[in-house]
Amino acid sequence: MANLQEEKDLENNISISARRFEESPFIERHDTSQMVRGVYANRFFAVYNGEDYMSKYWTLRRKALIFDVPEKPIEISGPDAVPFLDKILTRHISPMKEGRGYYALACTPQGGIFMDGVVFKLAQDRFWYVQADGPFETWLLAHSNGFNVNISDPKSRVLQIQGPASIQIMNAASNGQIDETMRYFTSGYYDIGGQNLYVSRTGFTNELGFEIYCDGENTDHLSLWDHLMVAGEPYGMEFSSTRALTIRRIEGGILGNLTDIDTTMTPFEAGLGKFVDLNKESFVGRDALVKADQRCLLLGLTCASATPSSGSVIIDADKEVGTITAGVPSPTLGLGIGYARFFHPGEWLGRNMTLRLPDGSLHDCQIVDTPFFDKDHLIVRGIDKTIP
Repeated sequence: MANLQEEKDLENNISISARRFEESPFIERHDTSQMVRGVYANRFFAVYNGEDYMSKYWTLRRKALIFDVPEKPIEISGPDAVPFLDKILTRHISPMKEGRGYYALACTPQGGIFMDGVVFKLAQDRFWYVQADGPFETWLLAHSNGFNVNISDPKSRVLQIQGPASIQIMNAASNGQIDETMRYFTSGYYDIGGQNLYVSRTGFTNELGFEIYCDGENTDHLSLWDHLMVAGEPYGMEFSSTRALTIRRIEGGILGNLTDIDTTMTPFEAGLGKFVDLNKESFVGRDALVKADQRCLLLGLTCASATPSSGSVIIDADKEVGTITAGVPSPTLGLGIGYARFFHPGEWLGRNMTLRLPDGSLHDCQIVDTPFFDKDHLIVRGIDKTIP
């Protein structure tokens, strides 16, 4: 089930038993009667909260937003944690240093993408894999036979503070411990308002940002929320649902598991081949990936006259050649943008084509590379500090 979070999804809702999914421990700080919730990794989260999403988007790009996100850390620990993760993930885990994070994929034996996320090394034999949507804990358990590992749910809810003011906010929240010397994709434990919490310089927006990982029942969640809001208030930080985050993650070329990528697509087809280490002796899916076509099928699409949406069809010379996995309006570019998934490899990049929306209307479009702007990732790395 995809987490599309497009405009049309605000009206496409059903009632569902709340007992089956995890409620956010921060809910009473941001709940409203207008909230529309999604389910991701079996956790509720706010897809919409009655806000002006365009205003929130520009707050994200110019100041900072705090997001209560549903991404889920899974702990892998024990003497065989490293060899086990080397078997499960397509990247080489054994060289990882403590306090480092890697974006890493897990594939099926057929080479399809089962999960994407970030793995952190907390100690020599203790790791967290912060998973996207999907049943990854079950997948890990199913492959753990023969390994001396413990796979557990640390019950960590995650907050993201994203935007150009995020370093100043985290500096204030950590009483000066966190500053610009904390590099992209590094992490560690910090005192945040009197609570010892894991913090990483990562996020889901390709803006400068941080993620704060709660320590299950040991965390006073409401006190943490209040502390962060006080730290962020002088810098204009606001709470937002994930609408602004979704726009920015697509602009930034970040893919959504089960939405843009899934088990029917290899990392090469998704443009993620650089995260596959075929020099590793063995990992789940390696045999299939060694033989796989390494041409990319997933590219960007821009449209000046409409916003692409899931289910839209891409037409080249009267022939259907692909579909849109997800689309949003890009406030920065002033265009509709989306991910174009082609049926077959081809010389698609730079081509002008036709987009047919679900309502049947036809629009001119262009196939482009991603990310849609900031190709060198200068913003998220803190090198480009220009405020739009």
